[in-house]
Amino acid sequence: MASSQTARRLPALRDGWWQIHHRSLVKARLATVLWRLPAIVARTAAMAWRASPWDTAAAAVLNLAASGAMAWTLLATRTALQALLAEGATPDRLRAALPHLLAVAVAVAVRSGLTLGAGWALARLEPRVLTLAERRLFELTTSVDLAAYDDPRFCDELERARKGGAQSVQQLVRATVDLVAGSLGLVAAATALFILHPLLMVALLLASVPGFWAALRAARLSYLSIHARTSRRRRLWMLADLMALRETAAEVRALTMRGYLLGEYVATAETEISAELDVARRQAAARALGSVLSGAATLGVYAVLGALVGWHALPLAAAGAAVLALQAARQSSTLAINTINRVYEEGLYFGDYNDFCVRARARVRTAPATAATRPPERISVRDAALRYPNTREPALAGITFTVHRGQTIALVGENGSGKTSLARLIAGLYQPDSGTVCWNDVPLGSSEPEQVWRHVGMVSQNYWHWPFTAEGNIRLGSDHTPDEAATHAAARAAGAHDMILALPAGYQTLLSRQFEGGMDLSGGQWQRLAMARALFRDAPLLICDEPSAALDARAEQALFAALRRDAARRITVLITHRLANIRHADRIYVLHNGQIIEQGTHADLSALGGRYAELFALQATGYRT
Repeated sequence: MASSQTARRLPALRDGWWQIHHRSLVKARLATVLWRLPAIVARTAAMAWRASPWDTAAAAVLNLAASGAMAWTLLATRTALQALLAEGATPDRLRAALPHLLAVAVAVAVRSGLTLGAGWALARLEPRVLTLAERRLFELTTSVDLAAYDDPRFCDELERARKGGAQSVQQLVRATVDLVAGSLGLVAAATALFILHPLLMVALLLASVPGFWAALRAARLSYLSIHARTSRRRRLWMLADLMALRETAAEVRALTMRGYLLGEYVATAETEISAELDVARRQAAARALGSVLSGAATLGVYAVLGALVGWHALPLAAAGAAVLALQAARQSSTLAINTINRVYEEGLYFGDYNDFCVRARARVRTAPATAATRPPERISVRDAALRYPNTREPALAGITFTVHRGQTIALVGENGSGKTSLARLIAGLYQPDSGTVCWNDVPLGSSEPEQVWRHVGMVSQNYWHWPFTAEGNIRLGSDHTPDEAATHAAARAAGAHDMILALPAGYQTLLSRQFEGGMDLSGGQWQRLAMARALFRDAPLLICDEPSAALDARAEQALFAALRRDAARRITVLITHRLANIRHADRIYVLHNGQIIEQGTHADLSALGGRYAELFALQATGYRT
């Protein structure tokens, strides 16, 4: 009852990145898995080779040599047993067997050394592969067109590639090496059995089928269970986060949500426990059946071995070596069987990663080789339009205006009117779907993006709290030579200098509680720091999107006074709902539903009596009453 009430109260959750291939895993037949394995192994080997050719070759060669050492050990054991079981006095037999026993010892030592060497090569290879995969991913995520992040499909693919695909590469390398090692060990044991007697190899192959089937069956039950329980498990994780995160701690207490959240957690957890116990029972039954079948198959192999000895078709010494070979084959087959599902699953996510990289590369904006982009003296927007993916109405339509260096323009409008979208068009972060945005009469679409952005300083409405020092936050992303005086000047202009000096380590204070010795700032303090970062760039285009939303009245007045003092050196774009702060703008553009419906100075628009005058009057009334 409790779980059903929980299900009714809490909304359904969308599939997470780790669920994407559950259905494929559940429905995949053994033939499908085996058919796709070679391609997965080949792609993995290619990635590993790019990460470290030496370690990849070492891991492959050493595992191959270790399997050869296994076969050598088994055959040397047969020879040693033949000498020990031969007729004659015991001392004579021991002396005759001693060289062969030494050969067995050397073979075992060599195999152990080769296995250790292969493990060392793999340990070196894994982090290199992960680094290569993540670097390749992040090179693309930081260079794709910004509009890609407005596409839900791109964001879903990125989540899968980042959390599933990149991490899966490292897991896949280890699983592939385990699979190859197990397969080579099985081949080595089977080869030794074939040399001892061909019928033993046939018996080994037949005996491996029940264990192979049982292992895949147990794995399939596990995937079915995970698929059925994923939504409930995610709900548990969500509830656990809500009760343990710093960001939610205040509201959990202030809104007295503790009892509700704990109740939901307990009800969901009890249902999950019942499901886990049911799965455990089913898996135990599958493993029991697998053990019975494997035991029967193993008994059949030893029956064949006994029959061969009884019929004098196999010497007793060879029979002893065959027993060791069968045990080695069992260990190798178990390793190979247990990794087949893992290789197949990780291979699916690795495929997602590769597919994303191909599609992301197509979203990287490329421009023809041209002269370096000059700082904007004039920005012209001509009939520009912009539409976001999966939206019916355009975000911007028919936008036309021109602004020159030394001018300050303000973009005004209600929420969703297109102000931020227009600012990003001006900065070259978005490309218009139609029309043009030009700097100095050169369309931004023909300029290399990085060169354009080097001339832009921006305070975003939703700025990030970068986990660096205060000084590092201000200098972040700038090409300027580190200059303490310039850093302090930018901080003073943003009203942040005294605040930073009051921190425990001043400008060297680490601004993140995630690290020892770090601390956090208030919303207004973070906003001052974001403004200082934009000013430190000393860019010819400065865009301020709600730069004073979290500031107190005194800090707000000081900030806009500083912007006015330096306005002659740059083009300044202001976006704010506090209209009193833009009265001094050279031009005010009023947007509504993505279109400019009014433009002019503050005096012009006030006299016009339109939307701007209405909004300004509403705010002024709030101060008078």
